[in-house]
Amino acid sequence: PTVNEGFMAYGLKRHRHVPEIEEQLGRPAGRQLTLQFTPHLLPVNRGILSTIYARPRDGIAEADLRAALQRAYGAEPFVRLADQPPALDNVRGTNYCDIFATVDERTGNVLLISVIDNLVKGAAGQAVQNLNIMFELEETSGLGALALSP
Repeated sequence: PTVNEGFMAYGLKRHRHVPEIEEQLGRPAGRQLTLQFTPHLLPVNRGILSTIYARPRDGIAEADLRAALQRAYGAEPFVRLADQPPALDNVRGTNYCDIFATVDERTGNVLLISVIDNLVKGAAGQAVQNLNIMFELEETSGLGALALSP
């Protein structure tokens, strides 16, 4: 389908990345999480913005949610925990993943919003980062200044 003006949801009900997302979010929570994840295709050259909702088994305070994410990702060089919902232009041309987390007191749901540049973090940048780790190089090597096209 054409992309321009073609904003649309895909991967309804069971997107292929849901098991990985649930695993990674369940670790800092200390338990298995079940979440609903529906990505959207929008007319941009690069970038993925994900809005993820999860219903914890027991209620969770926002401070505890943020503390768990800080423990899990605070030392990660390419994860930035945001104080407000992030935008795609915050990560364009970078290997960063920006994450915002909050709790909706009305529903009790956890709400996570993340953004990546899928042409870097979602592709070659992630490969370079993994190779750096495998070869015991500085994890950030080669990922500080990236050329953009488009």
